Amino acid sequence: MDGDEMTFTVNGNRFALPDKPLVLVCLDGTAPAYLEAARDVMPNLEGIRRRGVAGVARSVIPSFTNPNNLALVTGVPPSVNGICGNFYYDRERDREVMMNDPAFLRCPTVLAGFADAGRSVAMVTAKDKLRRLLGAGLGNGICFSVEKAHEATEAENGIGRVPAAIGRDNPGVYDPECSVYCLEAGSWLLRNRLADVLYLSTTDYVQHKWPPEAEEARAFYARMDRFLGEIEGQGVVLGITADHGMNDKTFPDGSPRVRYLESLLADRGVAGARVILPITDPYVVHHGALGSFATVYIEPGRVAAARRVLAAIPGVDEVLVREEAEARFSLPGDRIGDLVVLGDRHTVFGRTPEWHDLSAVRRGLRSHGGLHEREVPFILNRPLKPEYAGRLRGGLVDNYEILGFLCNGTLPVNGDRGNDARRQGD
Repeated sequence: MDGDEMTFTVNGNRFALPDKPLVLVCLDGTAPAYLEAARDVMPNLEGIRRRGVAGVARSVIPSFTNPNNLALVTGVPPSVNGICGNFYYDRERDREVMMNDPAFLRCPTVLAGFADAGRSVAMVTAKDKLRRLLGAGLGNGICFSVEKAHEATEAENGIGRVPAAIGRDNPGVYDPECSVYCLEAGSWLLRNRLADVLYLSTTDYVQHKWPPEAEEARAFYARMDRFLGEIEGQGVVLGITADHGMNDKTFPDGSPRVRYLESLLADRGVAGARVILPITDPYVVHHGALGSFATVYIEPGRVAAARRVLAAIPGVDEVLVREEAEARFSLPGDRIGDLVVLGDRHTVFGRTPEWHDLSAVRRGLRSHGGLHEREVPFILNRPLKPEYAGRLRGGLVDNYEILGFLCNGTLPVNGDRGNDARRQGD
């Protein structure tokens, strides 16, 4: 706690302790187009916009789940927190490493800062892959995933018997209800006064499968709206953003528009390259390990040749050497390889055809990772102080600033549900 007992500092950023419960919701995969397409079936979100502020922010690049969730809860980019994907290649140990252990996190989280300041903190994530990273430093806080809510215990998660408490069994990660259940659990935690600070992170199965205008997507957001309304109705300071957007990544026949970078490099005389796809995780039904961001490890004498080959591949937006990517996207240089490759709006990258199991995405692929999935919603249920509102209007906000906006940038309102102040960020 700082000298001023009502503030604390984490990672060089100061946060004022709110006088109401604080809730941050990460709507995984939610490009602004999804909320626009569902606007007529989301009356609660429309009320939140009207009482507060709504705009667009930039996500972390790569526009993947783990880097952005960890940026949201640390308030800093991957160059500081160290998490730039699900996988990286450890050259010293000659192994590809999954970064799902808190040991890979290079700084504390703001959630842990709230806990240290005496607030009751809870975190619910849809997929279990994020639970340990997001829960780092929470101590006695509540931290569980929807995926394994039925296994949650007081000793491991700070809470047990979750399905009995919520009143229904937890759905699987490939069920749209997984995300709904995440918000439903959050509403229950607030109602039972188990959290002063709450972080909720959904999953993007729906967005991987359906475009914004699809009725399946609209029905999903209508379900989400019910529990967003329940949460906001409990007198909280609420922020809503996303980790990344989503785009169609297919050829006209519906097959994945994939460029196999290791194979293409070898075919063009640049052998020995190792391509890492940081989107890779256990949930291949979502994306088949295909995203629009890849890193390439190669011997120093072949970097220039590899860059020329990659830049000439159809669907490649940009190829950056390590130092360029570090500087432009605030990435940790020791975890991104020698080259960083970004795909265009409709192209994803693979390693070799044999490396991927595409059985779940042969009839259509929607994915993310590049610059074209960077725009995300940035919505608060409170109006903003002028300097914060001006930055949001000017498109100068990163999504990982949202906790700072919630703690430091909101104006007081009358009543638990806010007022009808004109939106300042549209």
